Amino acid sequence: MGVTIFLAIVFLLVVVALSKTIKIVPQARAGIVERFGKYRTSLPAGLNVVTPFVDKVRYMIDLREQVVSFPPQPVITEDNLVVSIDTVIYFQVGNAVAATYEIANYIQAIEQLTMTTLRNIIGGMTLEQSLTSRDQINTALRGVLDEATGKWGIRVNRVELKGIDPPPSIKDSMEKQMRADRDKRAAILTAEGSRQGAILTAEGEKQAAILTAEGDREALILRAQADREAQILRAQGEGQAIQTVFQAIHDGSPDQSLLAYQYLQMIPKIAEGDANKMWIIPSEFGKALEGLGAAVGSIPLHTDGPVQRVEVDTAPPQLTGEAQTRETQDAVAEALAAARDAATPEVGRSAPGSAPAEPPGTPTPPQ
Repeated sequence: MGVTIFLAIVFLLVVVALSKTIKIVPQARAGIVERFGKYRTSLPAGLNVVTPFVDKVRYMIDLREQVVSFPPQPVITEDNLVVSIDTVIYFQVGNAVAATYEIANYIQAIEQLTMTTLRNIIGGMTLEQSLTSRDQINTALRGVLDEATGKWGIRVNRVELKGIDPPPSIKDSMEKQMRADRDKRAAILTAEGSRQGAILTAEGEKQAAILTAEGDREALILRAQADREAQILRAQGEGQAIQTVFQAIHDGSPDQSLLAYQYLQMIPKIAEGDANKMWIIPSEFGKALEGLGAAVGSIPLHTDGPVQRVEVDTAPPQLTGEAQTRETQDAVAEALAAARDAATPEVGRSAPGSAPAEPPGTPTPPQ
């Protein structure tokens, strides 16, 4: 029985000794070993053997990069405005021994150093500069912290300002200023848009006017060309018509009676119109009547002295010959009647002091 107890005690002492001898350090950690209260060595990650009951792992230091967020702190700017600033520090322990024995609480030390340095930096800036110069503040703060924490075995990798909160009254003023700036920019943009719109409208109207003028010019040119071509075609048509008539006349071999008949057809047209108060019979009219009289019979014509009247025998002419038809006789008779009617208003009147005019159809005695 006593042997069993002794063996159990020995086994228990062996287990305790092994637990004190073998130390396992996690990855990215460092163990600080002290012997009788004095620093002896640093244990790396993995399995380590120490002297039991003599060496003791006092501290386990985390070697990973750490992130610490500090609460907002009041800071006074150069223009005497109190702003609240909260920061975030990214640091890493590079020397576990220095971080253990050079400073009691390096996190608290970093916090206080950060607030002190931040007050020094912000104190030399105005509120507007502090709001718009975050990168400059971060760089300056990191430089000061890295220099101060180097002897503690700590490396500051990055410093960020989470927020800069001015007083409520300053916020209202800033909002009003921002609103005024936005309204001004909106008014400027509206004015520029209106100006651009007016410019584009004017350019469009100018281009439209130019295109309209060019279109009118082209239309006038085309119209003039069309009129010219029409006149040319009309002149060519008239010329061809004249040539055709002339050729027909030459082909028909007209005599003096046909020419006189055509002359008589033109007499009524001369008297047309309300403005014709007096018309003059040309000298060729007598020759035409003589030729026509020679063809159809006897037409007395008095031409000696002043012309007082013209009398035309309206009896139907007696035409003979195989080439003359009944239709030609009727046409000549109608021409003689039209010539008599047209000549009566002016020529058939008697001059003052002379004998009254004889009725139509009365033969005139030969002289």
